[in-house]
Amino acid sequence: MKRICLLPIILIFLSACTPEVQPDVSTHQNNDPLLNKYTSFKLTSDLSDFNDSQRTMISKLIDAAKIMDTLFWYEAFGSKEDALNLGNSESLREFITINYGPWDRLNNNQSFISAKGKKPAGANFYPIDMTKEEFESWEMEEKKSQYTFVRRDEDGKLFTIPYHIMFSEQIQKASNLLRECALLSDDEGFSRYLSLRADALLTDEYQASDIAWMDMKTNSIDVVIGPIENYEDALYNYKSAHEAYVLIKDMEWSAKLEKYVAYLPELQKGIPVSNAYKQEKPGANADLNAYDVVYYAGDCNAGSKTIAINLPNDEQVQLEKGSRRLQLKNAMRAKYEKILLPIADALIDPAQRELISFDAFFANTMFHEVAHGLGIKNTINGKGTVREALKENYSALEEGKADVLGLYMITQLQEKGEIKEEMETFYVTFMAGIFRSVRFGASSAHGKANMLRFNFFEEQGAFTKNSETGYYHVNFDKMKLAMNALSEKILSLQGDGNYEGVSDWVANQGSIKSDLQGDLDRLITLGIPVDIIFEQGAEVLGL
Repeated sequence: MKRICLLPIILIFLSACTPEVQPDVSTHQNNDPLLNKYTSFKLTSDLSDFNDSQRTMISKLIDAAKIMDTLFWYEAFGSKEDALNLGNSESLREFITINYGPWDRLNNNQSFISAKGKKPAGANFYPIDMTKEEFESWEMEEKKSQYTFVRRDEDGKLFTIPYHIMFSEQIQKASNLLRECALLSDDEGFSRYLSLRADALLTDEYQASDIAWMDMKTNSIDVVIGPIENYEDALYNYKSAHEAYVLIKDMEWSAKLEKYVAYLPELQKGIPVSNAYKQEKPGANADLNAYDVVYYAGDCNAGSKTIAINLPNDEQVQLEKGSRRLQLKNAMRAKYEKILLPIADALIDPAQRELISFDAFFANTMFHEVAHGLGIKNTINGKGTVREALKENYSALEEGKADVLGLYMITQLQEKGEIKEEMETFYVTFMAGIFRSVRFGASSAHGKANMLRFNFFEEQGAFTKNSETGYYHVNFDKMKLAMNALSEKILSLQGDGNYEGVSDWVANQGSIKSDLQGDLDRLITLGIPVDIIFEQGAEVLGL
């Protein structure tokens, strides 16, 4: 009762700390060494066939996405204004904006502002002074909810506050925008999804809208919006962070991808692990589609940029409906041409460079997302879901699983004749992709997954490095054996809910070793950017 009585006072204080919607900060390249980690790319798409209602809808979806950006600022740091005030130059403030705070997301979240120390593992989801022991001994059912903040009352006691209450004003605005878009849409499925997503933002109940999103098939415009991924909560991986993508569907490319979905049940049966770890059946309604992304906001726009999406994350929806895999083709092409090819020229054996291709990069990325739907969602020994059992290590291991099972799926489909290119193309492109991804650092879930895979493959002899030239050469037979062995290791750890085993593995093999760091430093010396930033928005699209 005491917590309920204090809540209005606390909400007034918290709402005052919650930033208002800020205008976009444009990004560009200059001679600043921090900003030169990124190269700029314009997010556009062909909207010539879209009518006035559709064009208006895209503008409104971008406006709703900007609100998600504001909410993520609070989740990642607190006040955006306070963060920008830490910078004493335009370029430093721009770098703060890229990182949603004073910690370099491509450098293991190291502080680049002397006044700020280490980034809190729980970001702004929990009190900074809260210990794990305090949290775990606290009896509160909602504490593990994806959609609550943990705060202290005036007596220092912990309490939870739902997102839709914390962000009530901003969420109402976003919900209204989605309802306006629902009225503008001439696609019945998309209109229904937008209406249900508008409801979900106001209640933090997302399952109905996730199911509606899965049922959409014919919409040419799409939006992913709300609190979705758990990466920002590095303390427990419990809390979801707000983000948004505004998307234009590439109907021609999407049609080419449809055939692969039918193979999911068969591929699940063939995963190289004992039967106990592959009893779950992937949803038969899963689909693959290609898109131009025209706006990123919030979590997905922080640091390294997502180029493919696998959603929804709700395990129950995945088992019932499967999941949708969205390939962000224009952003993917930018990373391939501006980053992966220059890296290959610097680090891959010249005799194998000609095997690298965009189609292989696209497929490796796509099947990574497809592979999230394979494997196991619930432990086999009563420890609950894999997410619950592995806690803060869940995301790293899940990303590692998707990487290696994606390559396994390509291998199987190629052997069936469904993929015509030679496997060597996919393996060498995959190897070059490891160097691209590992440059994001080892602090993120993807970064830890990259290092676990790199170190495992190195131990298994999947690749060798010429000490004289510095070039890496893929050993194809050993690559396949290492792929199967790593698949078995990860799936067993997940199915057993082996928190201690995963923790030890991450601690021992989840970091960048000195020899590899030297290679990554060489890429910086060569001026190869680490990732991309965007020129984006309604004006860029000509709306």
